[in-house]
Amino acid sequence: MLMLVGGVAQAENPRYAGLVADAATGEVVYADNAEERRYPASLTKMMTLYLLFEAIEQGRLDMNDALPVSTHAASMPASKLWLRAGDTIQVRDVIPSLVVRSANDVAVVVAEALGGSEALFAQLMTAKAREMGMRSTQFRNASGLPDAYQVTTARDMGTLAVALMRDFPEYYSEFSRTEFVFRGERHRGHNRLLSSYPGADGLKTGFIRASGFNVATSAVRDGQRLIAVVMGGFTSRSRDVHMADLLDRGFARIGLQERADWLADTDISGAIASLPPLGVDPLRADTPALMASVDAEPNLRLTSNTRDPIRSIMERNAQGDGGTWALRVSDR
Repeated sequence: MLMLVGGVAQAENPRYAGLVADAATGEVVYADNAEERRYPASLTKMMTLYLLFEAIEQGRLDMNDALPVSTHAASMPASKLWLRAGDTIQVRDVIPSLVVRSANDVAVVVAEALGGSEALFAQLMTAKAREMGMRSTQFRNASGLPDAYQVTTARDMGTLAVALMRDFPEYYSEFSRTEFVFRGERHRGHNRLLSSYPGADGLKTGFIRASGFNVATSAVRDGQRLIAVVMGGFTSRSRDVHMADLLDRGFARIGLQERADWLADTDISGAIASLPPLGVDPLRADTPALMASVDAEPNLRLTSNTRDPIRSIMERNAQGDGGTWALRVSDR
């Protein structure tokens, strides 16, 4: 099936998923395939960092602690810091290496320090995901490197982004870093939205071939903060353009709500459902629709949790299939 975007026929993108939500309330203003399982790629490292921040807050780790590098960690493919087995890395250097460099070797260092092994740490990651209400996420590694059973959803990644800001506000500024220096070498990041989109101040990008280009972004405008997730971009550039468009539309709708408090409580989603379709790459019409089919493990137990505002609102205001914008205007 072909859709028209900007007057040009485009192939549908089967890997696409998107979500825009109000960070303060969890109100979902846009969702497209937000509950469909996708590969997280390096968005995985947001959970690795969550558990690292938790360990620091609980006193189990200190910023000056030197974490050992195992042979397994050193063997990880790039992106990496090229640590050698027997090296150590301080916790204070671990954080920017995961945020900016998205270093797979450092992700394993954290996993082994906190879980004993990467496999056991992945179980801790999944358990924490369930605690947050991330029902559709399963972690198998700490980095996001390819694994057929390591899956998530745009909604779950939105929940994780909110949790990072809510539970560790003192560390959230780390996600705005665009570069850092390690052992005299300057490393620059891949998250160009931090410099190209006004108000964007975090979080994380990710890519593996099976997932396409992913990004979770938070941005502030006029005192309002949005969390947005885009998964399955064909290129990093088109992903960023699409994310900017989603954020612009999200802020416009929140602004309309703020200015229209004289209106009665009215669901006007039908009035805006005819917006041009999103979720396809505006730059590529010839990309084949390739996405591996991923099924959850048969014994994967999914449980709900009341800490998840995004899911509860999505379930109350389900929009059906396809990308839908929704805005509720009230006299509150």
